[in-house]
Amino acid sequence: MSAVQLADGPLNYLLEGPIDAPVLVLSNSLGTDLHMWDAQMPAFTEHFRVLRYDTRGHGRSLVTEGPYSIEQNGRDVLALLDALDIDKVSFLGLSMGGLIAQWLAINAPQRLHRVVLCNTAAKIASAEIWNPRIETVLRDGQAAMVALRDASISRWFTPEFVEREPALVEPIVGMLAQTSPQGYAASCAAVRDADYREQIASITLPVLVVCGTQDPVTTPEHGRFMVERIKGARQVDLHAAHLSSVEADEAFTRPILAFLTAQ
Repeated sequence: MSAVQLADGPLNYLLEGPIDAPVLVLSNSLGTDLHMWDAQMPAFTEHFRVLRYDTRGHGRSLVTEGPYSIEQNGRDVLALLDALDIDKVSFLGLSMGGLIAQWLAINAPQRLHRVVLCNTAAKIASAEIWNPRIETVLRDGQAAMVALRDASISRWFTPEFVEREPALVEPIVGMLAQTSPQGYAASCAAVRDADYREQIASITLPVLVVCGTQDPVTTPEHGRFMVERIKGARQVDLHAAHLSSVEADEAFTRPILAFLTAQ
């Protein structure tokens, strides 16, 4: 593990794969860390130099006073690329990471080749959903994170996957229980406040949208909203809940690699 020093603290990252390969950045979901992508690494590093990082407030990265914003997270990514002297990347983000991907595609398209938006939306849920969660986490701290871990299992995975693959589910939901309450609450505010419904039509980059048909948070309809507004974008629907990268695994990785490596 390495870290880049931002103005207000360290941003933790891993850079793996052939030195001369094009760079692919992976951006984690709310309440996870860079290890949520472990299953994809063997396939992705065959084709790319893969840069994954812990979003501010998560994993081993800086935890600063909130609220955060998706713009702030996007600027963290640009600072990371600048520090590593990387000019242009493809970018894959899931949920909160997909919001960061949208911000970058709208505001820094010159730094991107292709974009994959997974289990995300131009706007995710409402303040009525986010504000009570933020208040609970700030009030109850780590106890709230443990309670959220248990509540998130049914949003992140289908019941049959939870029953069939407990060894895959447990480490992922364990990331949520270990996330800093301050960082999590500040990140919830960033997701709450992000709204790209009016701006995504300005995206001109190649975009793939990946949805889970059983996702109760960001549905295939949310995906279609984005695809209908981003010229040339296309959509892949997978049998999975919110963390399709974990649940669908190869079915997730295969179409993404095809899209990212297309000439």
